Amino acid sequence: MNYCTLCGRKVQEGTGYHRGCLNSLFGVSYWPKIDFTLNEISIKAQEMAGKLSISGVQAKLSLRLNRAKKELDVAADGGEYILKPQINTFMNIPQNENLCMNIAFNLGIEVSPHSLIRLADNSWAYIVKRFDRVNGEKLHQEDFCQILNKKDKYSGSFEEIGNKLREFSEVPGLDTQLFFERVLFFFLIGNGDAHLKNFSVIYNKRGRIRLSPAYDVVSSKLVMPNEEDFALTINGKRNKITTEDFEQFARTLGIRSKVSYKNILGKIGLVNDFIEYSQLNVDEKIRLSEIIKERVSRLKKAGMDTY
Repeated sequence: MNYCTLCGRKVQEGTGYHRGCLNSLFGVSYWPKIDFTLNEISIKAQEMAGKLSISGVQAKLSLRLNRAKKELDVAADGGEYILKPQINTFMNIPQNENLCMNIAFNLGIEVSPHSLIRLADNSWAYIVKRFDRVNGEKLHQEDFCQILNKKDKYSGSFEEIGNKLREFSEVPGLDTQLFFERVLFFFLIGNGDAHLKNFSVIYNKRGRIRLSPAYDVVSSKLVMPNEEDFALTINGKRNKITTEDFEQFARTLGIRSKVSYKNILGKIGLVNDFIEYSQLNVDEKIRLSEIIKERVSRLKKAGMDTY
């Protein structure tokens, strides 16, 4: 049985993907080619000096689909996709992010269409469709480092984000519930590097504000085993997070925590297959499963029995 690299679910066609998933990502029925290698990405970066986004240690290339050539081209303007290649600092980050985004999608968390894709040298890269582009038009997006007027993206709390989201959102009750579930999910997969720039709002064409889809979702614990539970604080803490911290967080946001526990923890047992059939290596699969198991166990030991 094959598994779709775009959603992580079983696929019968023998192609390694669902046609619907492929169409959702690219709007075409074929896999576009990429004609550059991993080593050539640094050259592409120099060509796009000033127009290439670099975040931390991972380059991000902006791409546009060239339908005439059936390939993805580097785009200075009007990019439709973001490409993240392999990096030397941490192993298998594209596979890590694609898996975490697939798990998020299957747990009901909103994400943009995404996939692993082969470069010209056959190495894996991660590609994701930009959610701030609709029919070629750019939608206004603001991250919470901007919204909260913070200089340091690691200086802040989830409560600050949630309270400001409740103030800004067109549907504050729903968006704060979804935000709580996102933070809970990040805890479970070991995404301890999520900072203020990893959460944002998007303005639709009518100027109405909603929580944006999730992005930059990885299990940082998998590559940095000694990191704290969170980069931002929850209930005043970054480490040794318990059920009570999430309960207090929910009270601060004014939401029903049981709904989120059911939505996320009630389905967390489904992730084993996604991990098993992902492109991580065997050791990484085992360690990610252990991370999730330990996090679930920690919450249960703290008395969470509501899901």
